[in-house]
Amino acid sequence: MVVVLAAGCGQPQRPASPPASTPVGTAAVGPAGPVDPERIKRVRGDLPPGYEVTDISGPAALSGLWGFRAGWTADPPHCAGLVDPVAAPAEIQTERGLSGSGPGGIVYVAVVAALPGTLALDPALAVDCSQFTMAYGRSTASVHLVDAPPIADAATVGMTTAISTVVESGNETDSQAQTFTAYADDHFVFVTLVTDPGSPNPPLPPEFGAGLLVKTVSALRR
Repeated sequence: MVVVLAAGCGQPQRPASPPASTPVGTAAVGPAGPVDPERIKRVRGDLPPGYEVTDISGPAALSGLWGFRAGWTADPPHCAGLVDPVAAPAEIQTERGLSGSGPGGIVYVAVVAALPGTLALDPALAVDCSQFTMAYGRSTASVHLVDAPPIADAATVGMTTAISTVVESGNETDSQAQTFTAYADDHFVFVTLVTDPGSPNPPLPPEFGAGLLVKTVSALRR
C-alpha cells in the first residue's frame, strides 16, 4: 500500500496508516518554516556511523543515482514524473546533496528547488504507477510504490526499485534501491539507499531511509 499525503494543498488525500516500523515520530511539530537547501548539511551527522560522506556534485537527478542517463523511458510514460519531477533544466533553481558510502550500501540525500509553481505531485500517480518499469540502453528497472512516512505540509512517496544491467560480457549486474521522496514548498527532497544484493554485508533497512527523509525535511525547514 502506498501513502501519498498532500496536507494543506487542497488536493485529494489518500488516508492510510504507515507500517509500525516506519519512523514517523520524528516529524517536526508546529508551523513549518521555509525550505532552505543550504541546510541539508545539517543531516550529515544523521548518516550511518563510519560512513564516508561527501557533497554531491552535478545534477542530483534521482534516475542518475539509480544508474540511468538522460533519455531513459518509463512504462507507463507518465510515471517518469515520480522519479524526476524536476526534469527540465529551466525549472531548476538550486540543488544540494550529500552521499555516504559504507558497508550497508550508498546513501544519497538531496534537495532540488524548482521555480515557483512548477513542482506538484499528481495524486492519481499513486494509483496509475503502483508498479512501472524504466529502461535505458542495457539497463532496466522495476519500480513498486511502498509506504512513505507522513510529513506535515508535504506529499510523500516511497519506491522500491530492482535494477538490472547487462554488461558487454553478457553477464547481468543487479542492484536494489529503496527511495523516499517529499514535495515541500516547491522543493523535491529525496533519500535513496542503493545496495548490491551480492554484498556480504546487510543493507541499510528501508526504515532508515524513511526516517532520514523526515529528518531532512525538518532540517531544511528550521
